[in-house]
Amino acid sequence: MGAVGFLYLNYVDHWQVYAGTVEQAKALYLEFTGRGDERENGSGSPGGTGEPGDGTGNGEVGNPEGIGSPDGTGEPGDGTGNGEVGNPEDSGNPDGKGEPGNGTGEVGNPEGSGNPNGTGEPGDGTGSDGNPDGAGQPEEPGPPEYVTVEDDYFSDAVFIGDSRTVGMYEYGELEEISTFYASTGLTVYKLFDSAIVNVPGQKQKITVEEALQNNSFSKIYLMVGINEMGTGTVETFIEKYKEVVAHLQELQPEAILYIQGIMKVTTKRSEQGDYINNEGIIARNQELEKLADNRQVFYLDVNPVICDETGGLVEDYTFDGVHLKAKYIQIWKDYLKQHAIQK
Repeated sequence: MGAVGFLYLNYVDHWQVYAGTVEQAKALYLEFTGRGDERENGSGSPGGTGEPGDGTGNGEVGNPEGIGSPDGTGEPGDGTGNGEVGNPEDSGNPDGKGEPGNGTGEVGNPEGSGNPNGTGEPGDGTGSDGNPDGAGQPEEPGPPEYVTVEDDYFSDAVFIGDSRTVGMYEYGELEEISTFYASTGLTVYKLFDSAIVNVPGQKQKITVEEALQNNSFSKIYLMVGINEMGTGTVETFIEKYKEVVAHLQELQPEAILYIQGIMKVTTKRSEQGDYINNEGIIARNQELEKLADNRQVFYLDVNPVICDETGGLVEDYTFDGVHLKAKYIQIWKDYLKQHAIQK
C-alpha cells in the first residue's frame, strides 16, 4: 500500500504564499509513484489522453491545477480570467465536452464555461458590465420617432448654414425665436473659422467656434454643401463634414444635431453643365444620411416636398433655380416642425 499524503491550504494572499510548498509536494508525489515520465511526456488527465491546461489561471485567483476535464478528453480552459476574481477552475464542462467561456467583459460571466451538459455555446460577456447570460450587444436604434411641434420648439435651437439658411432667418418667422449663425458663402471647410456672428454691443463679429463656446443650445440645425459642389470630391467633402459633426458634439454635447440634406436645384439649372447639379447633390446626401446615428444625430431631407416629378426643385418655388422664394420657405419650416425629436 503506497503512502498517502494530505496538503491543507488556506486562502491567503491568493495562494501565492504556498506556491513553493505545492511544487515540492508535487515533485515528491511524482518521484514516489514513478509518474515523472508521464509529466515529461505532457499527459494531462489521469488517463494520459487529454491536453494539459495552460495553467495561466483566471483573474487574480486562477486555476491552481491548469488541467483539462477529469476524464482527460475535454479541452482546457483558456485561462484568460473572468472579472477581477475569475473562475477558480477554468476548465471545460464536467464531462469534458463543452467549450470554455472567453470571459472578455469587465465583470463577465462568473462561470466562464459552456452549458452544464457540454453542448451549448458560452456567452461572450462583452458588455461593459458583462452580460451574465451572453445575450449580446444592445440593439441598434430603430427609425426615428418624429413628432410635430410648434414654433417654440426652436427657441433653444441654432441654425448654422449658408445663404439658404439666411433665407430661413429672413422669411421663416423665426428670427425672434431662434439663433442663426448663417452667412452667404459659408462652407463646411471654413465653418468654425468664419467670423459671422454678431455680438450685442460690439461692432466686431466673432467666429462660429467662439459663439458655440459662449452659448448653449438643445438643437442644432446644420445645412451646408451647395457652395462646396465645385471643390474637392464627395469623399473629401464627407470627411470634412464628419469632422464638423464631431466638433459640434464636443462644443454642444447635450444638443440634438439635425443634419439637413442639401437642397436640390431645378432640373433646368442642374442641366447647365457646371458643378452645381443634382447628381452631385444626391451623391453627397447619400453619404450625409450615413452620419446619423438616430440617437443624437438625425438626418432630415426636405427635397421630397420641394421637388417635382423630374427630381429637381419645383420651378415655381425658386427665383434663380437654387434658392427658395420667400413664401415657399414656409414649406421647409413646416417640414422641420413635422420632423422633431422630443426628449
